[in-house]
This record gives sequence, structure tokens and C-alpha cells, in this order.
Amino acid sequence: MQVILRKDVEKVGLRGDIVNVARGYARNFLLPRGLADEATPSLVAEAQKRETQRARHEAQTFEQAREMADTLAETVLRFDVKAGPTGSLFGSVTPTDIVDEIWSTKKIRVDRRKIGVDNIKRIGRHTVPIELFNDVQVEVTTLVVPEGGELPPEEELEAMEAAERAEEEAAAAVAAQHEEVEELVAEVADEPEAALQPEAVADATEPELEPEARAAE
Repeated sequence: MQVILRKDVEKVGLRGDIVNVARGYARNFLLPRGLADEATPSLVAEAQKRETQRARHEAQTFEQAREMADTLAETVLRFDVKAGPTGSLFGSVTPTDIVDEIWSTKKIRVDRRKIGVDNIKRIGRHTVPIELFNDVQVEVTTLVVPEGGELPPEEELEAMEAAERAEEEAAAAVAAQHEEVEELVAEVADEPEAALQPEAVADATEPELEPEARAAE
């Protein structure tokens, strides 16, 4: 089924993309959550028109790209986001978010597919590589700051990330132990069933004959 994404969806596409997805995924997840619209001919034409208009504002020459790169090299983007105690975001900062912020603050249009990072999922100071034109790249400093606060020092950010990683490893270890226990329980539960099979019962109750008796038979 073809849909037009209304927002960036990880591992599916970026806002405005026309993508093919399973009908059930579209009907049960994308459409009811407002993440996409069914790709009707009129909506497809509208999306293609927007894409064409957007492309006109992107760098058309090497010289234009160099001027944009000089501006963006001195730019610091800031996103105030909701985050947990270990620095993980309740959501993410997507390539489209970055492109929208560049347009909003600098009136520079960048191709979302030329943003060199995936979704940002932690607070911190991030360096975002962007390709503006052939042989013209720039790195834009991007601050992802907890809402209502300021960015902690780098040492604290590293400690928060390490703490979260330790929690994830501990949770994974517990899950692995539970899986082992479940496998053992399943094996034990299967043993009595195997013992009660007709073949097993017959083998257990039939007396073993001596060699002479077998020969007589």
C-alpha cells in the first residue's frame, strides 16, 4: 500500500516521502497515529509539487553551496526536548527537524537526505554533517537540551550514558536468565509426556527375555 508520510518514521522514510508499506501496518499504525496519509493521486501530485518548490531553494551551484557552508559552519542549532533522567529523549530529533530549524533560522534549504546522522535520541552536543553540493560539506553544531534546563557538562553526559548502558545490559542479562529458566521448565514439562507415550509404556512394561527364550520364540 502506498502512503505519504506526514512525519519522519524511523526505518520507513522522511516526511513527505511516498513509500510502500504493508496494508496492515498502514491501517493499524501509520494512519490512525497521523503519521501518514493514503497516497491518493491528488495528494501525490501535491507532494511532488512541494518537493519541486523546495528544491529551488537548495544550492544550485558550487559557489552558492560554499556561501551556505560558511554560514552554517558558524550556526548553532538548539532543540529543547523532553528527556529522561539518563538523558534519553522522549522521542527524537529527526533529519527533518534539523532541516526545518535551518530553514527557520537561516532561510537555507537543505535536502533532508543529505543529513549525515540518524535520529538523535540523547541530549548532548552533536556534530551534524550535511552535504550541500558536490564536494561541499559542512558540520553543524546541534545542541539537544533538556526542556526547561541547560546542557550538563560533557563528563556528566558521559556518566549518564554509561549508567543507561549499564541498565540496558543488566536488563538484557535478566531477560536471558528468564529465557533459560523457561527453556528448562519446558524441557521438564515435556519429559513426563514423553514417558506416557504408548511406545514408552510398552517398552517399560514388557520384560526383557533371556537369549534362550528369544531363540525359542
